[in-house]
Amino acid sequence: MTTKELWDDNAYSAVESLRAALGGVGIVLPSLRVDLASPELRLVELGRVRADVAVRLAQALRHGAEE
Repeated sequence: MTTKELWDDNAYSAVESLRAALGGVGIVLPSLRVDLASPELRLVELGRVRADVAVRLAQALRHGAEE
């Protein structure tokens, strides 16, 4: 995906892309959604997660950075 494609993505496709990627490593962010308060900013609300999920997310990011 090019940088331009990343910027052109809308918040809904970004949420679905992130949800799919996280699901691929067994991580679920229950509050993951589009932030409807500022649609022009295309913000994604990651929400709150339990500590064990945050640790698994950090591990997944570290593992991805090593590749």
